[in-house]
Order: sequence, then C-alpha cells, then structure tokens
Amino acid sequence: MRYERMPIEVESPEEIGYNTIRYNLSESSITDQRLSDFGLVLPDIPLVYNEHRGSATLRSLIVEGIPGLSAADVLITGGAAGALFIVATALLSARDHLVVVRPNYATNLETPRAIGCDRSFLDLSFEQGFKLGIEALSALLRPETKLISITCPHNPTGVMLTEDELRKVVDLARKNGSILVVDETYRDLSLDHVLPLAASLGSHVISVSSLSKAYGVPGIRLGWLITSNPKLQELFLAAKEQISICGSVLHEWIGEHILMHRGAFLDGTLQKMRHRRRIVEDWMAGEGRLEWVRPAGGVVCFPRMRETPPGGTDAFYKRLMEHGTYVGPGHWFEMPDTYFRLGYGWSSESELELGLNGISQALDGSPNR
Repeated sequence: MRYERMPIEVESPEEIGYNTIRYNLSESSITDQRLSDFGLVLPDIPLVYNEHRGSATLRSLIVEGIPGLSAADVLITGGAAGALFIVATALLSARDHLVVVRPNYATNLETPRAIGCDRSFLDLSFEQGFKLGIEALSALLRPETKLISITCPHNPTGVMLTEDELRKVVDLARKNGSILVVDETYRDLSLDHVLPLAASLGSHVISVSSLSKAYGVPGIRLGWLITSNPKLQELFLAAKEQISICGSVLHEWIGEHILMHRGAFLDGTLQKMRHRRRIVEDWMAGEGRLEWVRPAGGVVCFPRMRETPPGGTDAFYKRLMEHGTYVGPGHWFEMPDTYFRLGYGWSSESELELGLNGISQALDGSPNR
C-alpha cells in the first residue's frame, strides 16, 4: 500500500478550521445531530469487546424489510469509508483489474490506487447528465475484471440510476464474473424514488452505507457492508478483525436506537431536504454563470461554471473564502475546478441562502466589503 493524503481530507472544513468558515456549503451530509436530538442518554454499558460482526440487533435493523437478506449478511464497519477500505483491500491486488466510476468519493479512487491495481475509469460527463452509460461500462469490462465500483445516489452530483439501469449493471457484473460494489451512502436520502438495496439483487453484489450522511452522526463512525455471499462475508470479517477486531459497543448502541426510529426521522429530513433543493434550484435558475444537473438523491450537487470567472478559478475560490463561503472544488473529485460540489443539507437554511449569495458575488468578481 502506498498511502497519500487526499485533497478532500487535507482541505476538509475540520482540517482548515470550522471557525474560518461562515457558510459551509462543502459538507455532504445533513446537519450534525446530538444525542439529545434522538432523545438518547447513554446507559451504563459494559465496555467490553463487541460481537465481531457487530450487534445482532443492529444488523437486523439494517436489513429490516429487505427481501432475501438477514442479519447474517451484514458486517458492521468503521463508517462507510471503513467498509470501502475492507472491500478494496480484501479483493484487489496489483494483479487485479477494477472498473470505477469517476468523479467519485475520493476513497473509491484512492484506495485502489494505493493498492496498485489496474484501474479503468467510467467517466461520467456533464453533457450526458452524469448518467452511467451501460454500453460504456460494458466496453470497459475484461475477463479479469475483479471488481466494479459505482455509487448511487452519486457523490458528488446527486444523480441516480433508474431501477432498470441498476438491474442491468447487476446483470453485467454477473455475466462477466465480476463483483459489484455499490456505495449506497445516500440511499436513505433518495429524494424522488428509492431503488432496491443493491445487495438484495445478487450474491455477487455488495452494498455499502453508513449513518453519517442521512442521519447526521459522522462522529460515531458507524457503517456497514452487506453481501449474501458467505465466503465474502468471512473474508471481510477476517479483514475487520485484523483492522479493529470489533466495533464500539457505544456506537452500536446509539446506532440501534437511531434505526429503531428511522421512519419518523427520515420523513422529516426528506421533507426539509426537498425544500433545500428547491432553494438551490431557484438560485440556479437566476445564476446564469452556472449550469447543473438537478440532483435526485443525497444533499449535494455539482454545478459547473459556464466560463472561467474573473482572475481564474484560484481567484474565485479565494474570493469565496473572503465572503466566508466554502464549497468542494472539482479537484477533490479529480475534476477541473470550474466544477464544485455544493452541499445544501448541513448549514441552516439562512446560511445556505447567504452562502449561495456569496458564490454569486465571487463569480461576479466582487470582493467582500
């Protein structure tokens, strides 16, 4: 493994300091929650080694209502990032071939790079609405393709597959003898339609998700991977045991209680996020210097500048910080900085509107006065 720090982490708000940002539109989750928001007070839990696969109750809740899946198909991990790391390092070597969607959450690109495997990129284009092309994916597959890696809803664009498209990708992977991993971190934030959980569509499919984005609890580092393939489950468990043995009993207790009441929490969250999306949509309609693909899931979108702003993109991002506004520049996702990820779920509604105004002023070339 050849580790290098990723720009998205080096330049993250928590690294540069939240106190330097007034309008943080770079975040990719809903507002951070507190224990009291869920009505939780920690009990006197014995601080023991936990079940290595994760709490049976928690694992059952994760697949509750999903046909064909049970707690035995779930492995609890240290966030979705931990799940993605386990999948990549357990399945890929320098001799293997991977097909991965780009742009993408950085870990999906960087861990395979650190492993040194052969990567082919399925590049999504603005002109095609960032849609995953089934024929383009098929053309990249080889007999030796070990893993296909996609995200849905997509980060950073918020674009989603249709159910028919998802099933075609699942079928392509099966016919090629490849394993398909679907990063479904934003599945519970699907704003227009909800797809079947990918792992329920075949034993060669792995679903990855967490509580960080849709539930606003990234601080408990609780994620999971799901696969109905017993051999893969044992392999991934072996990897987890070597990394951390087990997860935190405190984190998993919190996760259980959040998921026990997820219906009511998500109903309110989805209503708020659809309203936030309308705010961004109205702003985009009047901001002629930007264009976008309207997101269908998650709390992020990926606008593109129609032309280079005054002074260039570096000057734009500098002005933007002067206005107290922060977004995720395109290079976080191996894209030009004329793109940026805009998160509309983390800040308050008033901060979102002020941040959008800051973007317009920075595009205009106006300094902060």
